[in-house]
Amino acid sequence: MTDGGEVPRLEPEELSLPEEPAARAAAVVEAVVAALEVGGGVRVAESDDEIQIAVEGEDDPALLIGKHGATIDALQHIAARAAFPGGERDRKRVVIDAGGYRERRQGALERAADRAAEEALSFGRAVDLDPMNSFERRIVHTHLKDRSDVETHSEGDEPDRRLVVSPRDEAAAAT
Repeated sequence: MTDGGEVPRLEPEELSLPEEPAARAAAVVEAVVAALEVGGGVRVAESDDEIQIAVEGEDDPALLIGKHGATIDALQHIAARAAFPGGERDRKRVVIDAGGYRERRQGALERAADRAAEEALSFGRAVDLDPMNSFERRIVHTHLKDRSDVETHSEGDEPDRRLVVSPRDEAAAAT
């Protein structure tokens, strides 16, 4: 902030991002890592449908991850917007990880999904999971999609949108 309490403004010509979407997203992540002074480098991997950016060697991954992943989720959203500023329809998904958080979180979500599925089958009723963002809901949907005994759907509005796991009709009828 300046002495007058105003936030300094960056002019568009001061912002120089590469043309390539993966490089644009990586540049945003590198700038945030540098600004937070957490150390670490950025590694980029790209596939047909995804841009993966891993922050490696950071001194304090918790600072970059934030409580319940809120900081890294926000950074992922900003990096995706920077990579595809026009909101292109055929854009790739941008995934940012630090300290192996995404893998640990995916494992926790899959275990919660399995517990919810077993509870839904045991009691013959729908089970609501805690609210989660669209990225995490997709992990749960994908994890349970091949099961013939349960089905999933999302309910509610952001930020309280949650995933519901229910017995399939034929599974409920069999119990």
